[in-house]
Amino acid sequence: MKKALVILISAAIMAGCNNSDKKVSISQSTAENLALKDSTNFTTLQWLDSTHRDLGKVKEGEQVEVSFRFKNTGTKPLVIVNVHPSCGCTIPETPKEPFAAGAEGFIKAKFNSSGRTGMNHKAIYVTANTRPSTTQQLEFTVEVEKK
Repeated sequence: MKKALVILISAAIMAGCNNSDKKVSISQSTAENLALKDSTNFTTLQWLDSTHRDLGKVKEGEQVEVSFRFKNTGTKPLVIVNVHPSCGCTIPETPKEPFAAGAEGFIKAKFNSSGRTGMNHKAIYVTANTRPSTTQQLEFTVEVEKK
């Protein structure tokens, strides 16, 4: 009986030690996905300039930067979950921190014109906790001239 009691107490202590080391944390990607699923936390977004940019003409091989300015016009924090391009020649930046109600920010990207001579029409897709849609489309055009 004593032996069984000692084994039972030892097992309880070991289980307690194992559980105390585990910390409950929510990863950034989990928090971002929750922001998209809970419509009570949705906000509104206004693009302050335009959702389309004409970058004009550039010489082949140049890196061209483009930015789109926005404002959180809602009452909840704006969480930008993902920013992705329509192709690999455009590298966007995804803002890491939420934007408070009334705050402004930018979606920035770089276009690599190497091997892209002619007229280029590119899109950038922004996924955020916004209504009426969680996906916003930004576009730019650029004409790449041979060197």
